[in-house]
Amino acid sequence: MRRVFTILAITGLLLFGAAPKAIAQDAAKTEQVADATESKTFHQELKQRFIEGGPFFMGIVLVALILGLAIAIERIIYLNMATTNTKKLVNKVDEALKSGGVEAAKEVCRNTKGPVASIFYQGLDRMDEGIDNVEKAVVGYGGVQMGLLEKNISWLSLFIALAPMLGFMGTVIGMIGAFDSIQAAGDISPTVVAGGIKVALLTTVFGLVVAIILQVFYNYIISKVDSIVNNMEDASISLIDLLVRYKK
Repeated sequence: MRRVFTILAITGLLLFGAAPKAIAQDAAKTEQVADATESKTFHQELKQRFIEGGPFFMGIVLVALILGLAIAIERIIYLNMATTNTKKLVNKVDEALKSGGVEAAKEVCRNTKGPVASIFYQGLDRMDEGIDNVEKAVVGYGGVQMGLLEKNISWLSLFIALAPMLGFMGTVIGMIGAFDSIQAAGDISPTVVAGGIKVALLTTVFGLVVAIILQVFYNYIISKVDSIVNNMEDASISLIDLLVRYKK
């Protein structure tokens, strides 16, 4: 009987004495995991998720992002350089016409950057052929300048459409891989399908993020092009009016 009580006493001590230690150890491990998670930077987390998404589709999505950003940055720089103060240019051309004639006005246009100045130069260069030919030259060369402003924008829209499509394709392939794992294991369990579903969701997320980033740049570029084109049209009308008054 004493042995029974002794065994029970020892068991109780072991249980109630070891439990707090086990709980403390579990809590310490949980804190360590939480600290490790918090210590991860955004760059490290992004890199880890990118690797988990798979190299093939994630690599293609990354290439689409890089090419799209390269085109967007090039267009933004070009459009900012093409932006001209049209009112100031019209006033300079008006003063040049009054003081030095057509050649002085053409010199002003040569020394000014941007599509508006180029259109003005083409119109002034045909001044001797009459106002009708000047107007035709302005309209025709305006179309050429508009094409230069919109150059490569179609490629940017292609990458915007391509990035989420690649993400969805990765999603479908990831789901197929998950079902293949279920078929091979002969059992539906979270551990079997988690890997494929995770890859599927990551490719979708990255594809949508790339499309959103490029869409913002695309909308800015389109608005910038529209603004420059409107200024070109207003300035062209002002040039025709100046030349008509000069002819009189």
